[in-house]
Amino acid sequence: MSATSVKGPGGKKPASAATNLIAGGGAGMMEALVCHPLDTIKVRMQLSRRARAPGAKRRGFIQTGTEIVKRETPLGLYKGLGAVVTGIVPKMAIRFTSYEWYKQLLASESGEVSGKATFMAGLAAGVTEAVAVVTPMEVIKIRLQAQHHSMADPLDVPKYRNAAHALYTVLKEEGVGAIYRGVSLTALRQGSNQAVNFTAYTYFKAYLQRMRGDDKPLPGWQTMIIGLVSGAMGPLSNAPIDTIKTRLQKTPGVAGETAMGRIVAIANMMWKQEGFRAFYMGITPRIMRVAPGQAVTFTVYEYLKGILEKGRDMLPGGAYEE
Repeated sequence: MSATSVKGPGGKKPASAATNLIAGGGAGMMEALVCHPLDTIKVRMQLSRRARAPGAKRRGFIQTGTEIVKRETPLGLYKGLGAVVTGIVPKMAIRFTSYEWYKQLLASESGEVSGKATFMAGLAAGVTEAVAVVTPMEVIKIRLQAQHHSMADPLDVPKYRNAAHALYTVLKEEGVGAIYRGVSLTALRQGSNQAVNFTAYTYFKAYLQRMRGDDKPLPGWQTMIIGLVSGAMGPLSNAPIDTIKTRLQKTPGVAGETAMGRIVAIANMMWKQEGFRAFYMGITPRIMRVAPGQAVTFTVYEYLKGILEKGRDMLPGGAYEE
C-alpha cells in the first residue's frame, strides 16, 4: 500500500478536534438511528442458547427480528439505543481525533504515512475509544437488549427500565468494575475493526483519487461504497471475539473468577455445547449493521467535515496554512 500524506488535500492540516467532534458525532448519530435494530438482532442471536438442545434449530436473523417485533413490539428493536446515543458523540470524536493524532505521531519526517502506520493508527484509535467510551456503553446496551419484555405492556416491568436506570443498577449491585467487563475483548475488537477499516478506506480512497488524477474529495456515492466495503472487513476478522464479549458483558461477574478465566470458560462452554458455529452467531446482522453503518459514518463525516472546513476557511485568519 502506498504512503499518504499526513496533511489533507491541498496541503491542508488535519481536521481539528472541534471538527471531529461535530462531524464525527453527527455521523455516529445517523449510524445509530439507521442501524440499531440490526445490532439488537445480532446481540439476541449471540446470546441464544437454543443450540444446546439436541436437534434444536438455530434461529436466523429474520426470524429473530420477527419474534422481537411480535413479542416486544417494533420498539423492542431499539432497546439500548439510549446508551448508544449517549456515547456515540464522544466515541466518534475520540475515534477520528485520536486516529489523526496517531497518524501524525507515526508519520515520517517528510510527513508521509505508510500503510503500516495507517494500520497501527487505526488499531490505537480503536483501543482508545474502547477504553474511554465503548466498553461502558456496550455493557449497558447489552443488558437492555438482553431483556425479553414487551415495551407496549406497562405491567411488564423489566429489571432495567432505560439506559440511566441500567447504569445506576449495575453500579449499585455490581460496582464500577462491572461497566468495564470485557474491556480487553472490546479493545481487541474495536482495535482490529478500526485498523482494518481505516486501512482499507484510506487505500480505496487514494486509489480512486489516483484514477481520477486529483486529490479532491470524492463524491458521496463513492465514499459510501468504499465505506461499505471497508466496514464489512472488520466483522469478518473478529466475529468470535465479539460473540464471547457479548456473553461476558451480559452477566454479572463471579466472585473469585478472573476476567481471563471467565473468557476461557465461556469459550470452552460454547465449543463443547454449541460447536464452532456458535462463535459466528449473529455475523449476518452484524455485517448488515456494521458495513452500512461505516458507509453512513464515512459519508456523513466527510460531508460535515467539508462544510465545517469550508466555513472555517472563509473566516478571517481561518484559512489553512500551506
